[in-house]
Amino acid sequence: MKAIIIGSTKHLAFAVFYSSVGTSIALIAMAVWFLNSRPDLSLWHTTDLQSEYTVKTEVNNFSDYLALEEQLFVELDKKVYQNQSEPQYFDILNRYVRGSYSDPGLWSQDWNRSFEWSKVDAEYGVLLLHGMSDSPYAMSHFAKHYKGKAHVLGLRLPGHGTLPSALTKVTWQDMAAAVALATEQMKQTLGDKPLYVVGFSTGAALALNHELERIASNKQAHYAAMVLFSPAIGLPPVAAGARWQARLGNILGLDKLGWNSIQSEYDPFKYGSFAVNAGDVVYRLSEHNLELINQLGKERLAGLAPILTFQSLTDDTVDTSAVVNSLYQKLPNVGHELVMFDINRTKVNLSLILNDPLLPYEAVLAQDAYDFTFTLVENESADTRKIHARRLNDDSKQELGLIWPKQVYSLSHVALPFPKSDPLYGPVGDQKKQHIQIGIAASRGERGVLTVPASEMMRQKWNPFHSYMLKKMDQIIVAQ
Repeated sequence: MKAIIIGSTKHLAFAVFYSSVGTSIALIAMAVWFLNSRPDLSLWHTTDLQSEYTVKTEVNNFSDYLALEEQLFVELDKKVYQNQSEPQYFDILNRYVRGSYSDPGLWSQDWNRSFEWSKVDAEYGVLLLHGMSDSPYAMSHFAKHYKGKAHVLGLRLPGHGTLPSALTKVTWQDMAAAVALATEQMKQTLGDKPLYVVGFSTGAALALNHELERIASNKQAHYAAMVLFSPAIGLPPVAAGARWQARLGNILGLDKLGWNSIQSEYDPFKYGSFAVNAGDVVYRLSEHNLELINQLGKERLAGLAPILTFQSLTDDTVDTSAVVNSLYQKLPNVGHELVMFDINRTKVNLSLILNDPLLPYEAVLAQDAYDFTFTLVENESADTRKIHARRLNDDSKQELGLIWPKQVYSLSHVALPFPKSDPLYGPVGDQKKQHIQIGIAASRGERGVLTVPASEMMRQKWNPFHSYMLKKMDQIIVAQ
């Protein structure tokens, strides 16, 4: 009887094992089929640009970086813009077709490139770092705000401003090396005058990494203060497995598996398609930063200059809780501030929200004290769209004279850097402008028809509280 039971158990175990293996293979096969059934890759997904900067490139200073960037755009023009067939009707919103509504050449400033606006008698400098898949355009309003007041440099990070294909090979070390070149350029220009860095998303993570690496090497911090928008401190857990999708695609010879999304390229200054490698790059950078933060500890992190961070409570790209728990809760009390934008808590909105995004932070909000200034921008009450800024350290409130726009229930990851007046992402149309105005697009019809997902069209792309952020920035930059 014992032998029969043991034998039956072994057979059952083998059956369960092989069944699990078979199920896993079937699920992987279905996933591969689904991913590979997406639209075909285009020229901008497959073209390789040889002139892009990498950490191994023999470039010794920022001037060399700009010279290489010039070669890069000449190569881009030759391989893509001059290699297009006669434009078709569906090319009218293609950024890679000259004369289309999405042609970056329609803009007076080429925001896909690095730029440096000098000021001989500037008392300080501002370095601007954009996010993953973006371009320096994402930092354009901050650049304009400090133009004429400071020496301003907007860096085009490697892999950006050209083709989505560039994101299939870029590494975070490439981008960090470019940040180091731009920082050194600013330090040499300014001398002993203060340098401030403003970073968005991945750019914010790169700014933080630059300083963490210096402190870990027992060097003095470069930046007098850091202003971070939607910083990539942590990513959703699914990002950890992103690189396996690309590796599977390489093994099977299926190039489409190297892409999280394959979309129309209608935005002149931001890629629509997103390479799997790009997500993996941000994940690796954020993990490296967290490792440095934990290794250094509060005592050595005191070497960081004050950090002012703006973060939306709802952020589908980066992990908001990581900003609170993995960064701010580990910083010493040396003048840091976190400004978090709550959702629009009107009664109607609350009745439609599935889970209150503030609930995971109940323990943090209930703390008796913080080692940083914690500001929550929220509705004055559930009966109004008016907002105030509540300082959680002492529960003091500041009236801002601002309100939530109608039909907007929250900010988003991408909205923070852009004001309502933004000519690309803002909601105000201008018939005199010949270029695309993405912010006014809200096409309605049946789902699954358009190449651009409805969720992307309806995503909030501008920040109604942009003026408040500029005032806060000036308090840490201009006032110092």
